[in-house]
Amino acid sequence: MRRTLIALATLVLATSAHAEIAKLGAAAPNFTATDALSGKPIELTSFKGKNVVLEWNNFGCPFVKAHYAKGDMQALQKEVTADGTVWISINSSAEGKEGYLADDATAKATAADHKSNASHYVRDAKGDIGKMYGATTTPNMFVIDKAGMLVYSGAINSKASADPDDIAKATNYVTTTLAALKAGKPVEPAHTQPYGCGVKYGF
Repeated sequence: MRRTLIALATLVLATSAHAEIAKLGAAAPNFTATDALSGKPIELTSFKGKNVVLEWNNFGCPFVKAHYAKGDMQALQKEVTADGTVWISINSSAEGKEGYLADDATAKATAADHKSNASHYVRDAKGDIGKMYGATTTPNMFVIDKAGMLVYSGAINSKASADPDDIAKATNYVTTTLAALKAGKPVEPAHTQPYGCGVKYGF
């Protein structure tokens, strides 16, 4: 009986720890992390007043490689950050898994090697942020508006392909979401099915 109660208590604590799950149309769950690019802490809520893009990243994933191979992702990052949007790349690969980055110095160097134009790069090896947002693939994209509300989640574009040549033929959902926000229009679609490699969580 005592073991059962302990097990139940543990389950409740574990559930509570991950109770805040990202939901479309609701406030995006806050998180704090170290930015590998600057070495300084960042907090999501500090970006209120700006649109924020979250990109789940794993440079070892063929789908991610496709978006970086010819500079498409970097061009998108440069374009939206120049317009005031904050872009946070998040790597939730656990130790021993594909795409794992051992430390912030490695993450910074790897991002530089891929000519990333992200505002921030975050190592989330324990997967806490990834699970909070329900990130399932790399890439998996989320857009948060200036009020801190989650307005888009899903795929980066309309063509589930690892061929770099297919990117120009697809509708980019980050672009359409940010354009809708700028025009004061509803985000459509607000959710799509993400595609890519599974996020390499440690469980």
